[in-house]
Amino acid sequence: MGKIILQPQPGPQTAFMASSADVVIYGGAAGGGKTYGLLLSALRYKNVDGYNCTVFRRTYKQVFSPGGLWDEASKMFGGIRGARARISNGEWLFRDKHGRLAGKVLFKHIGSDAELQNYQGSQICGLCFDELTHFNEHQFFYMLSRNRSTCGVRPYVKATCNPDADSWVAKFIAWWIDQDTGYPIPERSGVIRWFIRREEVVHWADTKEELWEQFNLKTPEELSEPKSVTFIMSSIYDNQALLKIDPGYLASLKALPIIERERLLRGNWKIKAAAGLFFKRTQLGDILDTLPNDVIRWVRCWDLAATEKTEGGDPAYTAGVLIGKRRCGRYIVADVINKQMSASDVRKTIKLTAQADRATYKRVRIRLPQDPGQAGKEQAQSYIKFLAGFDVCTVAESGSKEARAEPMAAQWQAGNFDILAAPWNEEYLTQLENFPDSKFKDMVDASANGFAEIEVKSAFDVRQLIT
Repeated sequence: MGKIILQPQPGPQTAFMASSADVVIYGGAAGGGKTYGLLLSALRYKNVDGYNCTVFRRTYKQVFSPGGLWDEASKMFGGIRGARARISNGEWLFRDKHGRLAGKVLFKHIGSDAELQNYQGSQICGLCFDELTHFNEHQFFYMLSRNRSTCGVRPYVKATCNPDADSWVAKFIAWWIDQDTGYPIPERSGVIRWFIRREEVVHWADTKEELWEQFNLKTPEELSEPKSVTFIMSSIYDNQALLKIDPGYLASLKALPIIERERLLRGNWKIKAAAGLFFKRTQLGDILDTLPNDVIRWVRCWDLAATEKTEGGDPAYTAGVLIGKRRCGRYIVADVINKQMSASDVRKTIKLTAQADRATYKRVRIRLPQDPGQAGKEQAQSYIKFLAGFDVCTVAESGSKEARAEPMAAQWQAGNFDILAAPWNEEYLTQLENFPDSKFKDMVDASANGFAEIEVKSAFDVRQLIT
């Protein structure tokens, strides 16, 4: 086996390692080698006696699940002479050239603000955050107060991130981002600025001397208050190693829906979910007069509401969307039901529709949502019994409506969806085009969840089924 050399790639990754800023934030797009750069920076002082670095992710699973941060670190650290893992403590220990125990790198998570008390009195020389936008502002600045050192290595903070327009990080690095376009400003990448935080407000300046004067800082302790920060932009095009190993990854990023494509491929910090960014009727393949004869799988998915329309209110609709996948790889929306009904009428409608679907389309899987908690489970079991004899499943929904809609939106934007000509077409297309700004999202939810079900390769994948 040849010797493995751990070193940064030329470009942003090297700049990330070399920056003298107290806080260095790296990334802004997917595939730029962020995690590798972060782990490499953690190793920089491994042979220094008393050196410690802690790498944080938000959840335990993100650190220790297969393919998570610990596994990535093990691939890098495992070939280093004198390195030893202690997974029970979530740490790697390193010995210097004389065989003496020197530095260590720990892997931890901060799932909530309450867990911050675990770090009271801690001195963390190297403070690293993988995906900084997953942590809140309070967690970051509290841990920044733990960024101290007695080993002779100057304390430092390294962080990686992908764009998130709603995160505190977007505001924190706003100077490095074009506020009109949302894209990083190339000439500002790596430029150092200074800040001081008072009463939870961050004050910026181009030099620390400006902050000394502004806040009348005099004593040695006060003069050390300002901290330097920089943001270093990167993208998959800066990671030639990844493009060589997995050239298909770039194609996968290009195939994402527009919002995620803008964030993860182009590093856009301003783009948000808005009407027209998920579904446009101009992206529809065709409106077919007749049903195609090559549909290989049907799914009718329901989004449930159990309140009748009243004079004083405007309750949600119950929507049932029938989607078919064709042998050619295209999709067709063949039928949409969208009504405001009482709970009893909802149940009757679902059963009558199941009977009609079986008569018209033969085998149709029925998918129903399962609400959280015992009541949701009991309702799901009730529906399963009520629909005995039909192919039916209930699935607990997770994530935002926007996140659930993205996989379908990617195929819609690629022109891979057709709909069958019918009176419901206009109402359906209008709701899709106005998502997520529209008041009602029932047909979108039913469509997105139906698409997810139709793409399931096996009935025994990771989801909750009740049979």
